[in-house]
Amino acid sequence: MEKVLDRKIKIIWDFRGPGAAKIAEHYQKHLEEFVMIEELKFDITGFEHHSPSHSTAFLVVAEFELKEVKEILKPHRGEIYLE
Repeated sequence: MEKVLDRKIKIIWDFRGPGAAKIAEHYQKHLEEFVMIEELKFDITGFEHHSPSHSTAFLVVAEFELKEVKEILKPHRGEIYLE
């Protein structure tokens, strides 16, 4: 069983409207840059299209990194990441 602070947390940004897909894809590129600059434990980022007017971008962080990353990037929500 993994330690609590080693759990992976998926933090998510929601984008809505006609340009949501392109905005989420673009935001994901900035998340990739952030991972490299901050040297985060995991390099898992991505985007998902849920409907023509709702897309999300996400970043997976180790739980011990969560507080600092949340303060910097202000995600809309999060969930435990299960691979």
